Amino acid sequence: MSTLTLLTAPEDKFTPPGLELFDLPPIIAGVTWFTKPVLLAVLSSLIVIAFCWAAFAKPKLVPRGVQNVAEIGYTFVRDQVARPFLGKDADRWMGLLLSIFFMVWIWNLMGVIPVVQFPVASHIAFPIVLALSIYVLKIYLGIKHQGPIGYFKNMMFPPGLPKPIYVLLAPIEFLSNLIIAPFTHAVRLFANMFAGHIILAFFSLVGFWFLFEKLTPLGAPLGVVGVVMTIAMTGFEMFIQFLQAFLFAMLAAMYIGNSLHAEH
Repeated sequence: MSTLTLLTAPEDKFTPPGLELFDLPPIIAGVTWFTKPVLLAVLSSLIVIAFCWAAFAKPKLVPRGVQNVAEIGYTFVRDQVARPFLGKDADRWMGLLLSIFFMVWIWNLMGVIPVVQFPVASHIAFPIVLALSIYVLKIYLGIKHQGPIGYFKNMMFPPGLPKPIYVLLAPIEFLSNLIIAPFTHAVRLFANMFAGHIILAFFSLVGFWFLFEKLTPLGAPLGVVGVVMTIAMTGFEMFIQFLQAFLFAMLAAMYIGNSLHAEH
């Protein structure tokens, strides 16, 4: 029997949050696809568009306000995401990479905004669609710039290795680049946001249950721990949200760079 169960009466057991957090009803009756994550995804797109429009539609020589904030983000993505993997082609792809970074970051931040409190990327469909888009672009660019034969040859048979090694290496490279890479690209983002949402919901519920719903002398200290952990984990989750947006954009840049230029 768990500590949480012992601190509550048998008829009033503490029930930790589970998968029901992600089973959301339609916002409009009869429109099954229009759920809270869809609404938040649309809202996130509008926020990114409005932010970039306000910052770059009429840029000033000396940036101020929104433009100043946007240029800090632009510089970060350019120097930390685009240039390390794309080199001289970095500026050409900055529009896509900057949009991806801000989009995923806002998706994630939805999980800690009061009232909203749901990270869009915790629904696997959204990371999958975004990762598949990068995957299709990656294949298209690879075939366009290296040729259909050259692309798969450069991928599966990197030069400079003894020929017998290719028997083992070629299928591993094929699986890694064309199956495992896009899968992990999506799942890494999804898993972090999914787990983070459950953890925050758990500690929030612990604090609410033992301090307000079922206040007892024995349960109160546990409720205080729940509140403290909620605050601490919210700060940590915000760091993870930023980190996952950075990693997603960085991997997108790496995939695009590998397709533009064969590895040697």
